[in-house]
Amino acid sequence: MKSLTSDDVVAVRGVLTDTHPVDFYALGVAGAIDRLALPLRERGITVHLEAPHHGMEVDRKSATLLYRAAQELLSNIHKYAHASSVTVRLCCVCRSGDNHAVQLRVTDDGSGFDVEAATHGRHSGMGLRLMRLAVSSAGGRMTIESSPSAGTCVTVNLPLD
Repeated sequence: MKSLTSDDVVAVRGVLTDTHPVDFYALGVAGAIDRLALPLRERGITVHLEAPHHGMEVDRKSATLLYRAAQELLSNIHKYAHASSVTVRLCCVCRSGDNHAVQLRVTDDGSGFDVEAATHGRHSGMGLRLMRLAVSSAGGRMTIESSPSAGTCVTVNLPLD
């Protein structure tokens, strides 16, 4: 069995205790996500945050889930993607009929990865798997598109109605 490093312990502790920052509700989801991008910006990665419906009403559970999803996705980009540019889009979308959803889309121009191996393989990480399960449990949907030539795009849709 692999021994844990101090970074692994911090990551595990973060999953268990850091559901959102203390000033999460003052910043709003978009502000909190923008702050999550600071380590990427410090590394020289260009981060675009698009939140055209700034101030839209999102319930606490969905807001926390969006924050956690962004946290996982931006962390993965920081660790693995070798990206030079990232776009984070948070918006309201109309689904079939009159149902509305809040959408988080994180796109990077990095090295991409094998989606099947990362989400279903025996040696895959748990982050994307747990995120997909949490989104599904909330009645939402998560899609992942990735290729070495085009980077990665992860979209999370959570129902508002």
